[in-house]
Amino acid sequence: MRIRALIIRIIRQFVHDKRTLALLILVPLIVLSLINLIFDGDTYQPKIGAVQLPDPIAQNLVRHGAEVTVFDKAEDAEEALSGREIDAIVRLEGGAPRVMLEGTDPARNRAVMAVMQAAVQELVSAQSRTEAVPLPTFDYLHGGADMSTFDSLSPVLIGLFAFFFVFLIAGVSFLRERTSGTLERLLATPLRRREIVAGYTAGFGIFTSLQAVLIAGYAIDVLGSLMTGNFGYVLLIMLLLSLTALSLGTFLSAFAHTEFQMIQFIPLVIVPQVFFSGLFDLESISPWLRWLSHVTPLKYGADALRDVMIRGEGWSAIAREVYVLLGLALAFMAANVLALRKHRKI
Repeated sequence: MRIRALIIRIIRQFVHDKRTLALLILVPLIVLSLINLIFDGDTYQPKIGAVQLPDPIAQNLVRHGAEVTVFDKAEDAEEALSGREIDAIVRLEGGAPRVMLEGTDPARNRAVMAVMQAAVQELVSAQSRTEAVPLPTFDYLHGGADMSTFDSLSPVLIGLFAFFFVFLIAGVSFLRERTSGTLERLLATPLRRREIVAGYTAGFGIFTSLQAVLIAGYAIDVLGSLMTGNFGYVLLIMLLLSLTALSLGTFLSAFAHTEFQMIQFIPLVIVPQVFFSGLFDLESISPWLRWLSHVTPLKYGADALRDVMIRGEGWSAIAREVYVLLGLALAFMAANVLALRKHRKI
């Protein structure tokens, strides 16, 4: 009887806690659906720019799954490659194909190499030539042949770890301030809501900034992650990403009553951002789903970090991402001020 009473109490607790029921039933289905849409997408078609390339080679590239764009001028192709509109440039030098890879994504590099080699081999076989096969040579705009997968993904990973831990720690800590009564006592003072939010943000921000600096420094100096740009820009992006996670975590903590409920936001807030942060190729995902990447702060931070660390870009390349992250952080802080109204009417 006592065991049955305990079982009944737990069942009633779950029935009345709609958020926990959703976490157990709906959220796993949503996450699995996202995984299915991402991994079951179309095969990636490498984008190749052709400069004065014979038609038979260009046609073979298309036949093997490449998306070929013909450029009349080499300067136009190089501009498209620098702007990441294409993955590689192909031209003939001394009778052999010469390929310039964009270089920042090893998976795309391999796709271009496979398509290029298959197209050349097919052309040679069709012509029944007996001389040596003119194998293509490959150059890199960014990175190089020795760039590892970790070098390519480290900008995304350091941004992800900083965002995740700051979001979780800030949300739980702010929740404890509220459940312990500290926040209510502060709200009873002449302090304005915006002053409270600014104070908490600055206080937590000191430690989250230290964490961001340590993560970036450890990945670059100790683990040897590729770093070709200005380390100061890396720190700026990491600080803004941490500030965004901090303001978002404190805002969402207003809608949680326990630490467990705060943790429930992870599959809803963090997991989708992982899928759209750059760890997976978004080009193979359906366009109707791809738009979600534009509303995820982690995507902007990862793109900016990749521009600096791998491509060696400067302020002009990351300015948009920096302003977006700053705007998101300020928007979440403003929302946090409004959320405090539920604790004190002013």
